[in-house]
Amino acid sequence: MTGIHGRRGPFREGDIVQLTDPKGKMHTITLKAGAAFHTHRGRLDHDELIGSPEGCVVRATSNTAYVALRPLLADFTLSMKRGATIVYPKDAAQIVAQADIFPGARVAEAGGGSGALTSWLLRAVGEQGLVSSYERRADFAEIARTNVERFFGGEHPAWRLTVGDLAEELTETGLDRVVLDMLAPWECLDAVSKALAPGGLVCVYVATTTQISRVVEELRDNGSFYEPRAFETLVREWHVEGLAVRPDHRMIGHTGFLVTARRLAEGAVPPERRRRPSKGAYGQDWQREQESRGGAGARRSSEAGASQAEGGAGEESADRAAEGGEGGAQARGNGAE
Repeated sequence: MTGIHGRRGPFREGDIVQLTDPKGKMHTITLKAGAAFHTHRGRLDHDELIGSPEGCVVRATSNTAYVALRPLLADFTLSMKRGATIVYPKDAAQIVAQADIFPGARVAEAGGGSGALTSWLLRAVGEQGLVSSYERRADFAEIARTNVERFFGGEHPAWRLTVGDLAEELTETGLDRVVLDMLAPWECLDAVSKALAPGGLVCVYVATTTQISRVVEELRDNGSFYEPRAFETLVREWHVEGLAVRPDHRMIGHTGFLVTARRLAEGAVPPERRRRPSKGAYGQDWQREQESRGGAGARRSSEAGASQAEGGAGEESADRAAEGGEGGAQARGNGAE
């Protein structure tokens, strides 16, 4: 099941069609015989589209032209009915790529939200894989189910939707990937570490800097994961018209942060980081503790150096005294002669 984009041939009743007007505004409709699409630009009968090839141009009663195409998944997710906020295409693409979601992968996802990320994951794992989605709210779960089935044209054989908390309901083991899109993902890390196979990967999507700070530190403290990686993606389109080539005035800026970490083998201890944190990174108490440790070490080194210097000076004085005594004795001997 590849979704809407995998359907080929002329439009038929029940197809989801995207109509784009001359200003680039998109409208998503479901074709039905005898129905019509209405806007302030006039009426467009669905019957004009049914039987027409994809990519055709049709006109409303106002003579406004519309390009008719089956929507891409990126377009479909932006126009779908929402319960929770969706994961935008730019972030979903990074999750699929950076989390290495491969055909046949076994993936757990929390929460299900509106089903946008679920659709991307299902298309990546294919019918031979598994996506287990966990959503706490039953109303959101129902919206996600409707959107996913609308995109794929029915129930997806690789999808399992559970209404409940992943930390309590997750029973799968040997998972390849876990994707967390929730308010407090650190609460699930123990359950995630037990469910992931060694070498598996957890990918966390959060919106704020306080969340990214806590989830990274919790992953480090958990002890089951290798050093986390945190990043975000910004997308900027370009205006290209003749010699006028410049960045667009608007861009998709910050939508969320992504954090990825690999599962270590059972019993493995992650190596200590060699890079020292910047001054003040962990607060004043931690900084004072480190400085006290460093001060004690410096004092011990200084005392050892002073003792060595004093010992050296004493030996040097003794040597000079001995040399002076020998010289004096020799001079006295010469004088006696």
